[in-house]
Amino acid sequence: MRRAFKTPIRYAATASLLWATLPNGACATGTGQGTDQQVYPAPCVAAAAANDADKVIDVCGALVDNEKTLRADRIKALIARAGAYDRKDLIDRAIGDYDTALRLDPTLADIFNARGELWLRKGDRPRALHDFAAAIKLNPDHPAARGNHKALAQELERLGALMAVNNKPSFSCAAARRAVEKAICANPELANLDRQINAVNAKVVRKAGSDGSRAGRALQREQDAFLARRNAAFGRPDYDLRNAMRERLDHLLAVQRY
Repeated sequence: MRRAFKTPIRYAATASLLWATLPNGACATGTGQGTDQQVYPAPCVAAAAANDADKVIDVCGALVDNEKTLRADRIKALIARAGAYDRKDLIDRAIGDYDTALRLDPTLADIFNARGELWLRKGDRPRALHDFAAAIKLNPDHPAARGNHKALAQELERLGALMAVNNKPSFSCAAARRAVEKAICANPELANLDRQINAVNAKVVRKAGSDGSRAGRALQREQDAFLARRNAAFGRPDYDLRNAMRERLDHLLAVQRY
């Protein structure tokens, strides 16, 4: 389930922003080692502005690979190509280009955020959180990075809480005395069912009792009766604990819906 994060930076918008300082037709002439071979960024600029992913990969890639390309132009071409790879769902290649761009200029908060969103799409939450934090460190007011970092941190906290109780029932196994409780503790499926039954029951009882009526108390008496039947019937040949617990959970979920 996926949590709602900010919409990823699309490559056209990013490229337009990064190329904004270059006039159309502007050229770069290398690294000071000579001007015999000029490198013109204009085709890359045009492809990025046209949202033509294939063209961006082609012409901006040529700019990236040309040793005469100025460092600033190479960074912009890398970012434009990364965005094109992103659009074509070539996430690893996009991350690779962002990696290179950030090695050349580690002050790009937008690119840390964009790479973090790609890590998130790959399911690598720790790397995504690290990149969102890096973007915020560079720009504390970065709205997308702040939103992404907050949402991901909350999700990780929720997942951590779920892991802490996974395969554990609603009661302490260390204090379990009844045979049915020990059986539940020994079976992860039954332990999870017990915890879910307890959690849903608490919700429906609380909701029913919120208006001061007797409905909440009636629902709790129903739960107490289920537990009493469970405790008494466990171990009998005709009693299926798993089915009884599933039926109880299904009933509570139906009550919760209404």
